[in-house]
Amino acid sequence: MKREYILIAIGWIIAIGLLIRFIPKNKIREAMVAFTFMQLLTWLLGLSVAELGLIEYPVRLFAHVNKTSFTFEYFVYPAICAVFNVNFPENKNAFGRFRYYFYICTSITIIEVVVEEYTELIEYIHWTWHITWITLLITFYVTRKYYEWFFQLKKKKY
Repeated sequence: MKREYILIAIGWIIAIGLLIRFIPKNKIREAMVAFTFMQLLTWLLGLSVAELGLIEYPVRLFAHVNKTSFTFEYFVYPAICAVFNVNFPENKNAFGRFRYYFYICTSITIIEVVVEEYTELIEYIHWTWHITWITLLITFYVTRKYYEWFFQLKKKKY
């Protein structure tokens, strides 16, 4: 078995572990909102990036279906987004909230750069780590705003 497939399995295990460890039972519904909204974004954006040839995923699950990474785009990233939103530091000042975004985006970007450099899971064609960091920041921000809107609307109804 190629080491890339082992890394894919490890990614799934880590994402499941994050969900179990950092999503309290009373926040599962909230986590699902963030998870599914991020899946919507990654379906549109991740697939577009792969189809336009900006990034390639030489080793991936379901290679015959589409060009994107099913593991990252449809499970790992949405799982991280769910944990991100459920544990968001709402009571912090603007700098504290930005620092939360910064640390999460930077951590994911560093992992992606290492994976891109040393494996065949991802290959940057017309892409850089800067673009990754910026798109992570934007998608986390958009998901956070949707999450806030969704639950504010819910609170007003009841």
